[in-house]
Amino acid sequence: MFDIQGSLAHAQMLAACDIISRQDLSDIQRGLAQIENEIISGDFDWSVDLEDVHLNIERRLITLIGDAGKRLHTGRSRNDQVATDVRLYLRSAIDELTMLLKGMQGALLDLAEQHTNTIMPGFTHLQVAQPITFAHHLMAYFEMLKRDADRLRDCRKRMNRLPLGAAALAGTSYPIKREYTAELLGFDGVCENSLDAVSDRDFAIEFTADAALIMTHLSRFSEELILWMSPRYGFIDISDRFCTGSSIMPQKKNPDVPELVRGKTGRVNGHLIALLTLMKGQPLAYNKDNQEDKEPLFDTVETLTRTLRIYTDMIAGIHARPDVMRSAALQGYATATDLADYLVKKGLPFRDAHEAVSLVVRFAEERGCDISDIGLAELKNFSGLIGEDVYQVLTLEGSVASRNHTGGTSPQQVESAIARARASISQ
Repeated sequence: MFDIQGSLAHAQMLAACDIISRQDLSDIQRGLAQIENEIISGDFDWSVDLEDVHLNIERRLITLIGDAGKRLHTGRSRNDQVATDVRLYLRSAIDELTMLLKGMQGALLDLAEQHTNTIMPGFTHLQVAQPITFAHHLMAYFEMLKRDADRLRDCRKRMNRLPLGAAALAGTSYPIKREYTAELLGFDGVCENSLDAVSDRDFAIEFTADAALIMTHLSRFSEELILWMSPRYGFIDISDRFCTGSSIMPQKKNPDVPELVRGKTGRVNGHLIALLTLMKGQPLAYNKDNQEDKEPLFDTVETLTRTLRIYTDMIAGIHARPDVMRSAALQGYATATDLADYLVKKGLPFRDAHEAVSLVVRFAEERGCDISDIGLAELKNFSGLIGEDVYQVLTLEGSVASRNHTGGTSPQQVESAIARARASISQ
């Protein structure tokens, strides 16, 4: 359909420049409308003998309207025609993907709103580090998707330039008005250099790089969902329709969708490398190599589109287990940093506080208890600055509540972040 869209605009420009007659334009419009209907209904007779989409449509057009169909290709080449078609296709795909990203962001916000007070362990090096809220963790992925959407919009801006009129490589001797064609097709302007116009595939590479980043973010999220769903964690459950069982182990519930997404990330990464490799040795201008840009580009769009759709549905079906998350946050001395901060606020230099708390943790390990279970008298052995108020900072709730600043994990700050995020995707 994008080829027909570009041809209609080209014909309208040719008529406006008196290069073809108004009658020719009318015949071309009528013929292309019929061809579009035939394609939509599945009645179009495609022929591999005619090499490509462009020649198939042109041959059918000539059959329908005669010589007027032969005049359509005046002032253009398949080189600038295909470059235009691909940009029209990718522009439309980016618009759809941007909406799908927004939908996934909305699903994340819906889940986060339910868990602003759900405490879980935060990790570094996959070791328990500090308590955070589940909502705060989810909002990290919202931020990633926000950057992803920004990158797609930036890619669209650079891509939205019209190659048509560059012809084979040097432009055309006909008195065309490229700016008028660009306006008809919704481009922001024209490609300024005819050689670059027909040979440039930067936009395809940039898009695929953006797609690879999106898939990488989803792969990271998938890895966490897979871990969280395992019995060793047990933080969440994913709806059955996104999982499968084992062929021989009846107790198994495998997180198929996250695993498939993690795997398909490598597929998209491979497409990026394929496009970069395709372009790295090409001299100007157009070369037949560029026929190989379609498969990786089209598959990247299809893979990303399907992934975002199913991922959004899957997020809506995630069931969190707050009790299990809280129990896990009590392991690994997650409030040790809070104790160090407490001592610093009492006047102890941070390095001394760090050393004192290290000794407290070692003591707790030997006793097989949490820091909060150690009596006040025993805690004072490590620092005389410790008072009865210390237990307020050793609770999980006290720990997360104390991170009450922009970007922090406190429920109050996370609720504000969710509100700002809601406003950003509603624009």
